[in-house]
Amino acid sequence: MENISFNIYTEVSTLPSNWDIVSSSNHFLQKPYLQVLQNAAPLNMECFYIGVFENSELIGVSIAQYLNVNKLESFGERDNYLKTYIRNFIFKNFCSHVLFLGNNMITGENSFTFKKQVETKLISKILIDCTEYLIHYFKKKKTKIHIVTYKDFYKDFTQDLKKFDFKSIYEFNTQPNMIFNLPKEWENKENYIGSFTKKYRDQYKRAHKKIEKINTQELSLEEIIIHEERIYSLYYHVALNAPFNTFFLSKNHFSYFKKQCGNRFKLFGYFKDDLLVGFHTVLLNEETLETYFLGYDETFQKEHMLYLNMLYNMTEFGIENNFKKIVFGRTALEIKSSIGAKPVVMTGFIYHTNKIINKLMPKIFSKLEPEITWQQRHPFK
Repeated sequence: MENISFNIYTEVSTLPSNWDIVSSSNHFLQKPYLQVLQNAAPLNMECFYIGVFENSELIGVSIAQYLNVNKLESFGERDNYLKTYIRNFIFKNFCSHVLFLGNNMITGENSFTFKKQVETKLISKILIDCTEYLIHYFKKKKTKIHIVTYKDFYKDFTQDLKKFDFKSIYEFNTQPNMIFNLPKEWENKENYIGSFTKKYRDQYKRAHKKIEKINTQELSLEEIIIHEERIYSLYYHVALNAPFNTFFLSKNHFSYFKKQCGNRFKLFGYFKDDLLVGFHTVLLNEETLETYFLGYDETFQKEHMLYLNMLYNMTEFGIENNFKKIVFGRTALEIKSSIGAKPVVMTGFIYHTNKIINKLMPKIFSKLEPEITWQQRHPFK
């Protein structure tokens, strides 16, 4: 560590000029996306951008986020009243100030990247040192960080971290990340449909027939701005009915994302006549297609099987545009497995800054993370 140092920035405009060269392998760590976080992040979120230097040379970049959950009106309203009450009580009183080393808005290994091979021992030390710096930063602002979370890591890297500074930090497993590794031989949607068993080919045909009267189109920046209020209301309906939330997007999030990232961010609208009844978004990240937020009108969702058709459409877009894999995230595990995605275990680390409470972390965490029972589907021959 003698020649290694880090600097933490709060403004994208102050980042080193070669930042995007170092982060070229991951668009979620490049300036256009970081500008979205700075200017259109959730209202209860503050973002930090971490540069790692060897001597004076930038060799790595990372991200951290602070969430003040006291600013939320709701953490999600789908669970029963008692469970919701217990979870809300815990958060408001013991976990209201949360520090993430990583990106809480997307799923996957998007915490950091280096332009050269770096030992896990060094990464571990950098993450811990950055944490201590940020805890002190907030302490000077009279804010006490309650919870520190590191996310998301694949299992092999987690095991490496536990050999070093993370050996005494509680490791947690959340719902798996649903990932669809697309076969090289698939060139079009006909290849995809033809690979289904009869049961799932019939499901595809049934869903496709339900959406025949819906017009699906990619929206330009100007069209997103025109429909922005409706887009947000559709998003908010879905988010509010999720089992758990730690943030809600700002109302200008989608238009600003499109303005900042252009064709790397795509929003597809679903129209019945002239009414926008649903939308989905995707992020183009090198050879990976990342699914992002979506929304729909519940009435039309049932009638036209909007959500299932969105999953099919995202998959077909990935195949036709030669992506190697599609990251579908952690929600709706069973239906995502029915279109071909498979669960991949991702883990993280979490601790409470109060030592007494931290000893209870395994019990506390079980109250925060909703329990999910689901059956994996196997749709292919």
